[in-house]
Amino acid sequence: MNLRRDVFQAIADPTRRAILLLVATQTMTAGAIAANFDTARPTVSKHLQILTECELLGQEQNGREIYYRLNAKNMKQVADFIEPFRQLWDDRFNKLETIMKNYKSK
Repeated sequence: MNLRRDVFQAIADPTRRAILLLVATQTMTAGAIAANFDTARPTVSKHLQILTECELLGQEQNGREIYYRLNAKNMKQVADFIEPFRQLWDDRFNKLETIMKNYKSK
């Protein structure tokens, strides 16, 4: 089993999560991404490779530069996993809100 191709293994690393947040709003080159971290560029390149292997990032070549973009379609796997937990917490907060409203009424 190749763990690097697993989406959950990829997002387990805080640097890779930060990279995903960076490219969520705009495509960026490896150099532009690396400029946001206090690590060596080869380290960032390794993170980019892992994110690309599990298809959370896509690549687009423009001249000599490779631009990385978020592949939001593959983030759906993470969102689908989290959804039951989101519903659980929404239900709990709604119950708490009801209790607090009743408490204020008294």
